[in-house]
Amino acid sequence: MPAQVRHRELALAVAPRTVPERVRWAVDQLPLRPGRRVLEVGCGSGAAAGLVCARTGGGHVLALDRSATAVTRTVERNLGAVRAGVLTVRQVALAELSVPAASFDVAFAVDVNLFWTTPADAELSVLRQALAPGGTLLIAYGPGPRPGRQADVLRRVRAAVDAHGFVAPLVLVEDRGSGVLAGTPAGGEPAPPPAAPPARRR
Repeated sequence: MPAQVRHRELALAVAPRTVPERVRWAVDQLPLRPGRRVLEVGCGSGAAAGLVCARTGGGHVLALDRSATAVTRTVERNLGAVRAGVLTVRQVALAELSVPAASFDVAFAVDVNLFWTTPADAELSVLRQALAPGGTLLIAYGPGPRPGRQADVLRRVRAAVDAHGFVAPLVLVEDRGSGVLAGTPAGGEPAPPPAAPPARRR
């Protein structure tokens, strides 16, 4: 596809629309730049996918959701990016995703509860294998109305991420959102021991 056509189609995908503030916050935490390969888990309405596509020109985004309705909404909202080959949307559970090792530079999820309501062993194993060395994982949620509950959610997510070989997990707590940001070991070296208790960032 000619570059000018690709760029025109992509522009259709990122037209201004209502985006929840927690979604904007989550995308702002990601190390996005042109050429990045990004995996989104639980794409919902497609709001995050559109923002990510706008920041990864020349890259590719794979958005997943178990819900057929969510997949349809994401495609409709980001039709230009889909047609341009920038965005692929699949109806599949993360635990069942099969991709080559090191397929992505960045992976993220917004408001996907399985990461704290379950051990998420299969899901985190898939993410660990799918991310390239030095890759980034963000599991994000809204700011949370109850600080005690929010702290418990983030503690569980951090523990799960730690247990699956992700490194330097950082708990983020800000006015617009919260989450756990971690990486994969650079150069494929073994993961180091768990990091010190996370700092609280505002």
